[in-house]
Amino acid sequence: MSQKTYVAGVGMIPFAKPGASGSYIEMGAEAVRLALKDAGLNFDLVQQAYAGYVYGDSTCGQSALYEVGMSGIPVINVNNNCASGSTALFLARQAVESGAVDCALAFGFEQMQPGALKNFWTDRPTTMAKGFEAAAETFPEGVGMPGALMFFGGAGKEHMQKYGTRMETFAAIRAKASRHAANNPLSVFRKVVTTEDVMADQVVWEGVMTRLMACPPTCGGAAAIIVSERFAKKHGLRTDVTILAQAMATDKPRAFDPPSMINIVGVGMTHDAAYEVYEKAGVGPEDIRVCELHDCFAHNELLTYEGLGFCKVGEGEKFVMDGDNTYGGQVVVNPSGGLLSKGHPLGATGLAQCYELTHQLRGSADKRQVQGLQHALQHNLGLGGAGVVTLYGRG
Repeated sequence: MSQKTYVAGVGMIPFAKPGASGSYIEMGAEAVRLALKDAGLNFDLVQQAYAGYVYGDSTCGQSALYEVGMSGIPVINVNNNCASGSTALFLARQAVESGAVDCALAFGFEQMQPGALKNFWTDRPTTMAKGFEAAAETFPEGVGMPGALMFFGGAGKEHMQKYGTRMETFAAIRAKASRHAANNPLSVFRKVVTTEDVMADQVVWEGVMTRLMACPPTCGGAAAIIVSERFAKKHGLRTDVTILAQAMATDKPRAFDPPSMINIVGVGMTHDAAYEVYEKAGVGPEDIRVCELHDCFAHNELLTYEGLGFCKVGEGEKFVMDGDNTYGGQVVVNPSGGLLSKGHPLGATGLAQCYELTHQLRGSADKRQVQGLQHALQHNLGLGGAGVVTLYGRG
């Protein structure tokens, strides 16, 4: 029998630029301490822990957690590219829901280097080989670009060519992110920029993207405590936020055949995971009023509107221009500022999204608060690939 699962506590440290943060050990440990404090729980009651990170050696999770306590519990290290944090959350929720444990910790951290993402292992086949092959076939002018820029910029360009989407629309998404981040004290970038500012920034791809449309490398940590109902009652923990449904999807053959940049960047995974969640929970995209989604590039935010069902395919630009992605519209997307403004420390991102949505449902999001919430949706994407969608509700 499955158990109902609750988010009993969340913790997050302010995100920072590379070189301005503590070590991954310090960031991960502090995020865990904050989540435990928020839950009002002692670490020795945690029964399992799942650590999400991308750039680190094996057992980094233990290194960070040992600073909090050495209780001998299982610690599982998770690397699922940019979806590592939400994958850790997926596993913690699964462990509690299945009855394997009653209290699990999910935490994530990343100590990143400046500049574009890169491979560190050059003596073996690269991941995303299928993606690079398909991209080279459909989009040869992108060969030689940094991988993330080629994939997401190429997907945005394909949307522009298919549906007439303008570069200014992506700039408007980035400007919206900055307005939201201005109210988030944990965001790394809090300066408000306009659509015109974004368009006037350094061009990284003529006619497709400026620098501000891409999220920066960021360091940070975040954590969540997931518990069963009986555990919460026994220890007097809060039960005001529950995980109603969660799904993880990986790529299907359609991601690479026929070649399409939009398919390569995981819109299919997004759709599959989202609609599995909707079906499990008995809700639809029309019921969602707040969403933290994976805006690693402004272009991917627009694609994700369509993948999650917030608007029809090809109508992402209209969704933006109608103001349906912000306060007063259909869905407040990334009230935290998202990856574009809050920052994107890869392993921490999924748990930072959990942090934001937990506070939204508690009603404790301060100036970012979306009123009258019953549900909150989270979308976290890792190329290679993994798409995790989580639906939270009031307990």
